[in-house]
Amino acid sequence: MLSTTGAYDEALDRYHATGPEFDGYLSNHGPMVVEALARLGRPELIHPWTDGYLHRLDGAPRGIEAIRPDTWRDALGDPLRAGDWTTYFLRQSEEQPWGDLLATWWPRLLPGIAAGATHGVIRTGHAVRALRAADSAPRRRELAHALAYWAARWQQLPAVAPSGSSDVSAALERIPPVAEQELGIRHRLTQLPTPGWRSAMESLAGPPVAEDVPAALEQLVSGVLTHYATHAHGSPTMLVHAATAPMAVLNTLPSLPMAWWSAAFDAAWSASGAVLAAYTPEHARPAPKPTSADDVLDRAVRHGGEHVIKLADTALRIHEITGADHALAATLSAVEQDA
Repeated sequence: MLSTTGAYDEALDRYHATGPEFDGYLSNHGPMVVEALARLGRPELIHPWTDGYLHRLDGAPRGIEAIRPDTWRDALGDPLRAGDWTTYFLRQSEEQPWGDLLATWWPRLLPGIAAGATHGVIRTGHAVRALRAADSAPRRRELAHALAYWAARWQQLPAVAPSGSSDVSAALERIPPVAEQELGIRHRLTQLPTPGWRSAMESLAGPPVAEDVPAALEQLVSGVLTHYATHAHGSPTMLVHAATAPMAVLNTLPSLPMAWWSAAFDAAWSASGAVLAAYTPEHARPAPKPTSADDVLDRAVRHGGEHVIKLADTALRIHEITGADHALAATLSAVEQDA
């Protein structure tokens, strides 16, 4: 259960003076990590972790030109407009309930789920989960910042509706790597869809009706964690997002109309498959042997890395649901390989 102590909201106020990225293109993970620490029952770590992270960040970006209702599409996916998007969404968050803001922008942003290496949707998922736990001004502002980042880095992925009969693990094994394994994730994702990738993605047996989407997302995240535990060495950091992006969609789902759930699953599945195509190595390695959930959490927070903590948040939630050790093993892979 997400802690509602003041540490999380106080940390958000500190982060909102910073930009969504730093060092040119690295995502600001601070707001996501402190929400994860709060949910994991470690609020005492929020301010010390923030103290150590803030010095790495850049200041909030300046605006160029105001976003208007009739021109927002022109600014979609333009990182130079990050300041404009932030100003726009902060104003919108003051003028309407946060659920209405989410409902307006989720379908507009979802096709660009790859934004910022999927950090746009991930940051949104953390913000929405926190708002459901407790509505506060810093949390509403955090949703505005999250949506602004998603809009500024919007990158469209080919959405694949699964129509086959394979389970998640079998479908993941069929995903071929993209041909050019150089440069960053944006370049790698522009190579999709390849014929082999599309057929692998279509092979999954997706949820037949909207009511089945939450369970299907849990199975998706669980399957990706199993894969991560043995394949993390392909890119310990980047492969984290194949699990945390669909978890962000799952975290957001209760705040969305059920009519949108199936499209949300398709986008989450496409995001996971895209990240795996971009970074999965050719050969597997043995998975670590986990002990207990408490020990795994302790090791993750001692490591302190932003991706390790966020993966631990996702993996421990799946472990709560399934009791399966592979989620714990995935977290240990992230720790041992310094994700």
